[in-house]
Amino acid sequence: MSLSGKKVLVTGAAGFIGSHLTQQLLLTGAKVRAFIRYNSLDSHGFLDQLPADQRAEIEVVKGDLRDPHAVYQAVKGTDAVFHLGALIAIPYSYQNPSDVVQTNVLGTLHVLQAVRDLGIPRMVHTSTSEVYGTARYVPIDEAHPLQGQSPYSASKIAADKIVESFYCSYNTPVVTVRPFNAYGPRQSMRAVIPTIINQALHRSEIVLGNLSATRDFTFVEDTARAFLCAAEADEAVGGVFNAGSGFEISVHDLVRIILRQVGRDLPVRVDKERIRPEKSEVERLISDSSKAAAVLGWRTSISLEEGVQRTIDWMARHKHLYRWSQYVV
Repeated sequence: MSLSGKKVLVTGAAGFIGSHLTQQLLLTGAKVRAFIRYNSLDSHGFLDQLPADQRAEIEVVKGDLRDPHAVYQAVKGTDAVFHLGALIAIPYSYQNPSDVVQTNVLGTLHVLQAVRDLGIPRMVHTSTSEVYGTARYVPIDEAHPLQGQSPYSASKIAADKIVESFYCSYNTPVVTVRPFNAYGPRQSMRAVIPTIINQALHRSEIVLGNLSATRDFTFVEDTARAFLCAAEADEAVGGVFNAGSGFEISVHDLVRIILRQVGRDLPVRVDKERIRPEKSEVERLISDSSKAAAVLGWRTSISLEEGVQRTIDWMARHKHLYRWSQYVV
């Protein structure tokens, strides 16, 4: 389906990937309704960082994914739903698993029920590479076993399976996109790349957790484009699609790239507080996204070096948005 002129809902629009997806949807000519969690500061999250003319085009609806009535009203009258709303911080999931499960699992169920009851033509659901856990084989394709190594990953596995069940049971027109380690401008310091960049820009040392773990980093504009491709490809309905670069790099080597691009040579120290519990650590992630290429026509277009430099430049201009001296859970 073409998204131009269509009314679309983005849950989690105030978040990192959600704000970039919202921006790309506006550029395609879609009419965007953004569902964000209410807060007394009236903050619209990362949507506040968009240009004023784009912000003026967005219909903002406030509520909570755990409230089925609020979700139903947000979904009503739309042609497509992009479900990105979730609690995504893994350390936070160790501390408050009930909050994470209620938001990620029940929230997804509420979106699915509204989409089904209202007959919405397309829903794109957000998964995560964390559902795979530590790689049993590489590259990781969509047939790889799912492993709940943290409360967060377990909640996303449950959400993914509820989505699958609605397709199988009710023929709900859903597509699941499974991003691998998105990064870029506007990302919070709960993720490793902005953590390294902000420390490299402002501190005298780099303080991290596991340095040997490898990840498949994908620039956020490429990630957001995968959602557009998933919504537009009719043959994608019912499918699950990895969205990763297929390039693997360790955290240690990533630090070296960022320090080189920042132009500093700093020591690196491991902080035990930042290390996941032993059986919860995901040691290796690298994607096989050939299915997305074949069915969605999607491939990454921005290299790690280019994406990191663009992220450094943005964060250097927006340092007031970050508490770079603190460990952000």
